[in-house]
Parts: sequence; structure tokens; C-alpha cells
Amino acid sequence: MTTAPLAARLTVPSGPLFFPVTAYGPDGAVDLDAYRAHVRRGVDAGAAAVFACCGTGEFHALTPEEFEVCVRAAVEETAGRVPVVAGAGYGTALAVRYARLAEEAGADGLLAMPPYLVVAGQEGLLRHYRRIAAATGLPVIVYQRDNAVFTPETVVELACTEGVVGLKDGLGDLDLMQRIVSAVRTEAPGDFLYFNGLPTAEQTQLAYRGIGVTLYSSAVFCFVPEIALAFHRALRTGDDTTAHRLLDGFYRPFVELRAQGRGYAVALVKAGVRLRGLDVGEVRPPLQEPSEDHVKQLAQLIERGYALLEETK
Repeated sequence: MTTAPLAARLTVPSGPLFFPVTAYGPDGAVDLDAYRAHVRRGVDAGAAAVFACCGTGEFHALTPEEFEVCVRAAVEETAGRVPVVAGAGYGTALAVRYARLAEEAGADGLLAMPPYLVVAGQEGLLRHYRRIAAATGLPVIVYQRDNAVFTPETVVELACTEGVVGLKDGLGDLDLMQRIVSAVRTEAPGDFLYFNGLPTAEQTQLAYRGIGVTLYSSAVFCFVPEIALAFHRALRTGDDTTAHRLLDGFYRPFVELRAQGRGYAVALVKAGVRLRGLDVGEVRPPLQEPSEDHVKQLAQLIERGYALLEETK
């Protein structure tokens, strides 16, 4: 665990937010050596934070024991250089259990994912996330997506909840996000954080930047960190020419390829990590591997992306 507050360390990140995949060996068990190498490479490449065992890390597929071991490994590999945020989810009782396991493993914060299966009202959702926040001393980022969609009034309540420091949006409703940002700014002023959490968030980040959301998750950082860093730098410096070149030549084609298969937001990223020389194994069921043709297309796209970087020099 690092000593500086999580919110302060994420306010102006020095690089992309890194969501590592979870590595598995040939027998399907967690491969901690490969996972440690993956985390270490990401931090060395310039990640501003490590979000361990979250969506890209197949949180849904991990046992509590595997989760704790992986979070602890991420904490050890970062060695305080960047904060480690761990996923927490399912029903309230299990989410609290995962939150406490993350705290015991040394994490700096939690990404609280939607509750499992049920579609709850706003009051129920508020109670759920408040219990997670009260369960540990870790700051909590609430993940809006799927069955956890909030009204601006609920987000104001969350922003006023001790321990809740931010909202990650995986819904993509910019009108709702603008109203949320405005409501919190008006009724709960402070340092509340907002994240663009859509799959391949770079594709929509110019739009999110327009409403003041500057933080975003970067799954492609897992396998093409140089491209992710170049895009992050272009956004930070206002170099829209470079941002547009990378969007047109790499990110849009990647998003179109990702749309070719269910679960590719994780499986295609994991294939990319393997293509770059680190064997992190296959995805666990119920996800499935990309087709051979799609992996070939991904390899070609990676080459094209690095060629674009050469053009920008």
C-alpha cells in the first residue's frame, strides 16, 4: 500500500491506467510468475496505476483465494511506485469480503463493480455501495454500467459518502454523465473523480474530455503500451492531430475487430499480450478465445499501430 491518498495520485495521472489481464498456465491455474511479469512490464512502461483483478483481469472467473494472491502480487510488484486498485463485486456480502481481502493484500483502493444479476432501485444501490465503503478503510470508485446505473441525485449521495472517491462510467450516456458532473459540482463540491470506463476508452475519450472527464481505463496498454502512452500524451498536450491519427489508424479498427466476438474486450486483449511475447494463457469460461483469423488481424493491426508511431516522430 502506498501512503499518498489515492484520489490525489489519480487526479493528474502521469500515464494510462493499467488493467492487467490475469495469467493462467497450461493447467488453467493462475500463473503468478507470468502475472508478476505482466504487472512489472506495465509499471515499467509508464502506467499511472494498476487496477488488478477487475474486468480485463477476469474478476468474475477468480476464486477469493486467487483474487487475494493476485492482488498481493500486484502490490509487491509495484512496490509503491503506483497505486493498486482491486476489483470488488457480486452481492453485498461477497463484495464486502473481496474488499477486505483486497485491504489485507495491501491494495490502495477498490473498484466496486455492479451487483450480481439483480436490477435494484436507487436506494438499494446506494445501500450496497455504502456498505462496501464502510467495510474497509480503502477509497472506493463505483463502476456504473449494466444493472448499476445512477441518477445524478444518487451520485451526489455517493459523493457525500465517506470513502467513495469517484465514479467510473461504462454506460456511455454522455447526457447523463454531464448531468451527474453538474449535479455533483453544484451540490457536493470537492475532488470527486470521474473515469471513462467504456471498452477501449480511447475511442470515446475526446468526447468525455469535453465534459471534464480526463481519466480513462486503457485495456490496450496491456499489449501496446507505447501506443497507449502516445495517445495519452496527445490528449494531455492537446495534440489532436496525433490523437486523430491513432484513432483513425489503430483504435477504430481495433474497436471494429473487438465487435466481431462476444467477450473480445477481454479475450482479444489477452491474445494481444501473447502476441507481444508473454504467455498469459487463455481466458477462462464462459469467455472463449478469438478465432485464428481474428488473431491474425490483430497482429496486423499492432504492426500498423507501431508504424503510425514512427510517422508521428
